[in-house]
Parts: sequence; C-alpha cells; structure tokens
Amino acid sequence: MVSIETISIVFTGLSVSLAAFYYISTLRNAQRTQQLQLETRQAQLFMQIYQQFISKDFKLSYLDIINNWSWDDFDDFIRKYVADIENNSKWDIVGSFFEGVGVLVKRGLVNPALVDDLMSGHTLMSWEKMEPVYLEIRRRWNWPQIAEWWEYLYNEIKAIASEQHPELLDRRISILE
Repeated sequence: MVSIETISIVFTGLSVSLAAFYYISTLRNAQRTQQLQLETRQAQLFMQIYQQFISKDFKLSYLDIINNWSWDDFDDFIRKYVADIENNSKWDIVGSFFEGVGVLVKRGLVNPALVDDLMSGHTLMSWEKMEPVYLEIRRRWNWPQIAEWWEYLYNEIKAIASEQHPELLDRRISILE
C-alpha cells in the first residue's frame, strides 16, 4: 500500500519538476522576445540610415564623386574638392554617411549583412576611390583616425562580399581600372 508520505514525496517532486519546466520555458520565451525586439530595433535603425542613403542629396553627391571627380595628386585634390565649398560639402555628406554606418556596425547596432545586402557596391567603390586621399591625410596631417570607421566598414563588407560573390568583385575591379 502507498503511504501518504510517498504520495507527498512524489507530488513534491512533480511540482518541482513542473515549476522548473515552467521557469525554463518562460526564460526561453523571454530570450526569443528580447532577440526579436533587438532585431526589430536594428531593422528600424537601418531603415532610417537607408532613407539617408537613398536621399537626393546623398545620391547626387555620391554619383558626382564616383563619376566625375579625378585628381592628379593630393594637392590637386585639396584644390579641387576641399577648397571648394560645394565639393567639400559633397565629400562631407558621403564620408560622414559611411563613417557613421561604420561606427554603428562596429558597435553591433547594425548588422553588416544588412549593409552588404543593400549598399555593398557603394561602400566598396567609394572607399576604393577615396582611400588614397584619406591615407595621405593621415600621413600629412597626422590624423590617424580620419575615416577609420569607413575603412572598417569597407573591410567588413568586402569580407562578406568576397565570401558570397567573389566573381562579382573581380568583375567590378576590372570595370574600375
């Protein structure tokens, strides 16, 4: 015959097991909810960034730099594009945008895969065009941190693009040459 003491022990064990199961289930649900909220916030932040990316000011500035800007050397660049307020503004619009995105990627606030999906070509081409200028600014003006997050973003996106589509990078590089 089963004693009341045995029933009590079995009931207590079942209660503790049920409580543990409920607690674990609640924790997992909370973690999934928290992850979903984080992903939603990242998507919202990225879409705000993307609105700037597709803005007329950014597009006009970006396209002018990529398609029309050329210079013989650093001093020629300074004369043409830094001394001229209109061109300097375009340079600042594009540079500040990519610098800001780079900081957000570095801090984990924006997933680099999102940047790769929607703006990898722009990120890669713009840095490759402007890199010699920034390297010279770092050297001449002793400003080692200028465009550091743009360069970081470039390296992150290039790694993703190289892994996903190496054939496109080879073709894009030959177009630029």
